[in-house]
Amino acid sequence: MKVLKVANGLFPRFFYHLYFAIKLPNRGYSRHFGFLKRCLFPLPPLNEQRRIVERVEVLFDEIDKGIESLQAAKKSLGLYGQSLLKSAFEGRLTADWRTQNADKLEDPKTLLARLEKDRDAWHECEFQRWQDAVATWKSDGSKGPKPRKPETYKPSGALTEAERAVLPKMPSCWVYVRLNDIAHIGSGMSVSKARKLEDPVETPYLRVANVQRGHLDLAEIKTMPVEKSQLSALSLRTWDILFNEGGDRDKLGRGWIWEDQIEICITQNHVFRATPFRHDKGWSVFVSQWGNSYGRDYFEAGGKQTTNLASINKTVLKALPVPICSPAEQAEITRLLDVRLEAADALDAEIDAALTRADALRQSILKKAFSGQLVSQDPEDEPASALLERIKTEKAERDQAAKRGRKSAPTRKSEVRRPTLTDLIEVLEKQKDWISAAKAAQELGIGDGSTSDDVEAFYRQLKNFVEDGVIEVERRDDEDWLRLATAEVS
Repeated sequence: MKVLKVANGLFPRFFYHLYFAIKLPNRGYSRHFGFLKRCLFPLPPLNEQRRIVERVEVLFDEIDKGIESLQAAKKSLGLYGQSLLKSAFEGRLTADWRTQNADKLEDPKTLLARLEKDRDAWHECEFQRWQDAVATWKSDGSKGPKPRKPETYKPSGALTEAERAVLPKMPSCWVYVRLNDIAHIGSGMSVSKARKLEDPVETPYLRVANVQRGHLDLAEIKTMPVEKSQLSALSLRTWDILFNEGGDRDKLGRGWIWEDQIEICITQNHVFRATPFRHDKGWSVFVSQWGNSYGRDYFEAGGKQTTNLASINKTVLKALPVPICSPAEQAEITRLLDVRLEAADALDAEIDAALTRADALRQSILKKAFSGQLVSQDPEDEPASALLERIKTEKAERDQAAKRGRKSAPTRKSEVRRPTLTDLIEVLEKQKDWISAAKAAQELGIGDGSTSDDVEAFYRQLKNFVEDGVIEVERRDDEDWLRLATAEVS
């Protein structure tokens, strides 16, 4: 840690704010101090320093109050979204609609019969797709493995009383089923450079990072080779519902729907896809929003924890309880959620923009403060040149006093200077590339003759810099190699 002590006649808080106005080069802690020693900055008279600080802090207090209000509003929006989803899945959001549209409601028995009809029709179409894929595979010379035959539907077990006890109470015309009853659950493909393919096709795929809660982040899409004969079975379809398989425990099962943003795309094995038997965007959105709200507790409870990550398997995902209601009511729920959540998202974006503007306003205030534009100059103030001359005189007097003190002090045996991290950084700067730890130690005078305390202290400090990302370490055979994290590799 370096402590900057200002000279007499300088106002410390002036330099505190000046520090945040300086653009420090991103070159690591040890070289920031050297940069500050060489940095040129404006020096106003002492009284003007005080006026600048007073004005800056008044303006910053106003900005802080605004930021506090914005952050409170952002938090309230998050709570509003949770409350809205809770109201939707407990049936309260459409209570009036049900009263006014009793003729559009269906009882649970009818809902289950409709579900079975949708499922049978989907499996029939899927079997035909498979037959067509096999025919294409044969006409292409039977390259690669034969297309996979679709899985047959296996009925799920009924919800237990323990499961029902933790689920929200819902209207009598609704019914709970499992995700396996309303959608086909598919796994993705693992990324492997060792996999040998007969007829590969380079294909975009979604990773866990692409699948967020309530939206997809497609800024960075990677690709992997896939057997052409397997591509149809692995590809995402319009309005598939995505669920993340692993990650931090509170992120299990998060996801959103697929809307054909990429013409042909698959998922990595850490992302599940659920293809609903009912091909309807509103239905997919309804199920995904359920998974992102009430499903969170279910996935956290059913996830398995390893040392660093938690995960769910296909069995857990298939067993996810899902409420179903009449298609007309489900469409109304989706419509209301879309309108209200879209308005909340727009307001949230406005808040984020305002927070960004607040940060920019801080920098604008600092820029004006340290360019003489924030407060007026007073001709009665002591000129900065006189202040600077006095500081130089006082420094010279201190240096002389220190010199006299050293001459009068008894001579002590000089101690061997221990190498420091600054020395190591200088060695790495000169090297500009990887250097073995042993050679770096030799450059610093650390060898067989060094004490164990010196060696341990040095490597303890080195460890801290490695953890801070200033120095990189690479293991080569039985030896560590070092370089600066910012070094340019030729």
